[in-house]
Amino acid sequence: MKDFLLLPKGFLKRAPDKVAALLYPSRCPVCDRLVRPSSERICLSCLKTLKPIRTPFCEKCGKKISAGMRFCIDCGRVHHAFTRSRGAFEYGPLSKAIYRYKYLGRREYSKVFSELTYSQLADFIHGVHPDIIAAVPVSKKKLLKRGYNQAAELAKGLSELSGIPFEDGALLRVRDTSPMKLLSPSERQKNLKNAFTGGQNVVKFKRVLLVDDIYTTGSTMDECSRALLKAGAESVYGLAMASGAGV
Repeated sequence: MKDFLLLPKGFLKRAPDKVAALLYPSRCPVCDRLVRPSSERICLSCLKTLKPIRTPFCEKCGKKISAGMRFCIDCGRVHHAFTRSRGAFEYGPLSKAIYRYKYLGRREYSKVFSELTYSQLADFIHGVHPDIIAAVPVSKKKLLKRGYNQAAELAKGLSELSGIPFEDGALLRVRDTSPMKLLSPSERQKNLKNAFTGGQNVVKFKRVLLVDDIYTTGSTMDECSRALLKAGAESVYGLAMASGAGV
């Protein structure tokens, strides 16, 4: 009993977390090895390999571009439905982590991914003054297979950090689509046409922040934005944890 009284204040409240950490040590989302130091959720050495997207970036979609450019190649030839979008990190160093997050059931990455994204884009998120945060939806088939929507998990985390409400039913996927990775820009547009619809409550929310895990050509963001605008939103802003290069 005497020893018990000498335990640090709050030890018993923290004990379950400490036991869980010992039994199920965290793995770094970047390297997939045990996190070093163990008190972190991402290896500090891996954190240094990430590449935040800083200027110059495309004024429309936020992809990294070369000095002297205002817009990336895609935005120079396409009229986007969204007002503006930003990406937090360059895709390359996060590619394997995002693959595990989407396809290998690593839902536990959600919290650290949300925190990393918010650390880079907090000013943008609050600066566009969204009424709600929404997420790019997945099909029922994919949701059943994965058990979660990675974009929605990211959006929920950003909602908690920012205090901006997450509206799960703001956007619905009404049709399944083919994998986008190997499709050309025109094929992507055809693949996504009429795949989404705005929820019944969208008309109440004038400014929507739409979250996805990856931004590539903008086809998905555009089609989702069109659905939200058709449902009554006045403007849609995009946000992605990772973006491809805009050249």
